[in-house]
Amino acid sequence: MVKYASAIPRESIVDVEATLVLPQALIEACSQSQVELQVTAIHVVSRSAPLPFEVTDAARSAEAVRKAAEAGKVLVTVGQDVRLDNRYVDLRTPANQAIFRVQSAVCHLFRESLQGQGFIEIHTPKLLSGASEGGAAVFHFDYMGRPGCLAQSPQFYKQMAICSDLARVFEIGPVFRAENSYTHRHLCEFTGLDMEMAIHESYHEVLDVLDALFVHMFKGLNEQYARELEVIGEQYPFEPLKFLPKTLRLTFAEGIQMLQEAGYDVDPFGDLNTELERALGKLVKDKYNTEFYMLHRYPLAIRPFYTMPCKDDNRYSCSFVIFIRGEEIISGAQRVHDPVLLTQRAVELGLPVDTIQSYIDSFKYGVPPHGGAGVGMERVVMLFCGLDNIRKTSMFPRDPKRLTP
Repeated sequence: MVKYASAIPRESIVDVEATLVLPQALIEACSQSQVELQVTAIHVVSRSAPLPFEVTDAARSAEAVRKAAEAGKVLVTVGQDVRLDNRYVDLRTPANQAIFRVQSAVCHLFRESLQGQGFIEIHTPKLLSGASEGGAAVFHFDYMGRPGCLAQSPQFYKQMAICSDLARVFEIGPVFRAENSYTHRHLCEFTGLDMEMAIHESYHEVLDVLDALFVHMFKGLNEQYARELEVIGEQYPFEPLKFLPKTLRLTFAEGIQMLQEAGYDVDPFGDLNTELERALGKLVKDKYNTEFYMLHRYPLAIRPFYTMPCKDDNRYSCSFVIFIRGEEIISGAQRVHDPVLLTQRAVELGLPVDTIQSYIDSFKYGVPPHGGAGVGMERVVMLFCGLDNIRKTSMFPRDPKRLTP
């Protein structure tokens, strides 16, 4: 039997018949040390072909490789492309198993918090006649002889739900962005966590909901998934996320002032690039001891056409961005609910009005002021776990170079 068992390839699926017995001494180098199996039969259910790489090699941390090198040893490592080409094997590592359990928890906690705050879950179309964000980064296709595109977000339909007297809605679903950005944080397809709600006085009501949501999520992950986070940290070491019980809110102007006082040359009405976002994140962490904060009242010129201008200064907008560890995870705002202003804004930004006419028409029959936000699930997991690449948190990533497996 020993000869037969030793010839079974690694990662094969087997059935084992055995008797459970108590060992004379604790078993070392094994996850179960207090009992052992006396095997009487082994049956191969599914025999593995030669592996593209060993799972133990893929599970090895960079720190272990470094220490081995210092001791004069060379350990095998597995590159990202090889991992992703054989993702169904790569996903077997303990860290990957834990990452996707954490990802599942993020969706569960997102639902749990919003349903507890009176939201209902909806499901919206992903086949559209026009771009939902007003940009060029859309996937176009032929829809029965008519031009169509894949949804960049559920934005229009979330708002139509508000028009239909569904006061608080959310969706978890696929989002498509035809961005030729081969970076550590961009994907062409990801899972969006979106919410939309009627508001009574200001967009700060949306921030209140998001504050409660993410504090609930972070606490839930830390308390209920501590073991999974520990396993991830064994291969990809990270520091626990610092966040406050009541999330810090800064205006865009206050953020600009912090950057300027630190010596950065910043356009007070321009968007923040990745370098400036990270710099501001470090400044905020040093001053307020948090890595999770909200930046609001962004300049109107850098926001989508459906963003509501501020009443007191139309150079700014009722919009916000939320950051984790110096990187953007959420963009949101109060929406324009006046069809005349909405049409005007679309024209100003060069968006073909005929492609969004049904969206504009939905505001002609009475609609409450409302606002919402969207966040990429994979990015939340990546940043909460301190990972260096979003492909680690996408089960089968889609980027400009990858369409399989």
